[in-house]
Amino acid sequence: MKRVGFIGLGNMGLPMASNLLKAGIEINAFDLSTDALRKAEDLGMITKTSAIEVLEDIDALITMLPNNIAVENIFLKENLLGEINKNVIIIESSTISPQVSKNVSKKAADMDIAMLDAPVSGGVKGAELGTLTFIVGGNDDHLKKATPLFEIMGDKTFYAGRSGSGQIAKLCNNMLLAIHMCGTAETIAMGVNSGLDPTILSEIMKNSSGGNWSLEKYNPFPGVMKEVPASNDYSGGFLNSLMLKDLNLAEELATQSESNTPLGKLAKEIYEELNNQGFENLDFSSVQKNYLD
Repeated sequence: MKRVGFIGLGNMGLPMASNLLKAGIEINAFDLSTDALRKAEDLGMITKTSAIEVLEDIDALITMLPNNIAVENIFLKENLLGEINKNVIIIESSTISPQVSKNVSKKAADMDIAMLDAPVSGGVKGAELGTLTFIVGGNDDHLKKATPLFEIMGDKTFYAGRSGSGQIAKLCNNMLLAIHMCGTAETIAMGVNSGLDPTILSEIMKNSSGGNWSLEKYNPFPGVMKEVPASNDYSGGFLNSLMLKDLNLAEELATQSESNTPLGKLAKEIYEELNNQGFENLDFSSVQKNYLD
């Protein structure tokens, strides 16, 4: 693929697009933020003034948008689907409602347009390093066409099933992520309050039965790990507002599937409180603040 359209240049989208650029792919870029567009232009991307302009002479379109409304607006209200060349494959990497994903994908299929839902896991660091995990729903033949792009932006790709399946798997993953981040923060605080060194305690638990991703890759206690948000005043990373959005979507999915998720509901309540305290723009590991003096 020679040129890719990229819409959504936030904490995740911009480094993803940047990795494609480094691999020799031209990027048509658009975001509502003028600051994001300036950064994209500084990196060498071809910035556009509207989403429709992004479609000019591209082989694939990738979108990384904040919520259901943004996805529906871009593809349906602004009629991107009606303007896109039928040879272009759409990779929709936002984390949104599976039902919205299915609706947009069905509209695309009815118009003979290839579309994958492909939310990601790995956080901002994974986006920067090109080590994301893509969780893909849609036609597996379309997945084969998109694989070269996934291999540039990530190091793992999982095919979850038909359209919407990628979103379902992502919401399951993020609910579990919130649960073990809350548990990790709570447990480290208990150890510290009892006189243990947080780094020593974290190392013990990492190598014991309590080991989990939050301990190994994203420790929430300040100073334990370098180059994670906890050691940078919880700035950057995956925002509390976005985690709460995903937990609300997970709760909707639990209701629709008649699943009992008491820990998921508790995690949602904890992140609601963080957002209500004015921490919505901090990284989700700032749940540790609940337990710090």
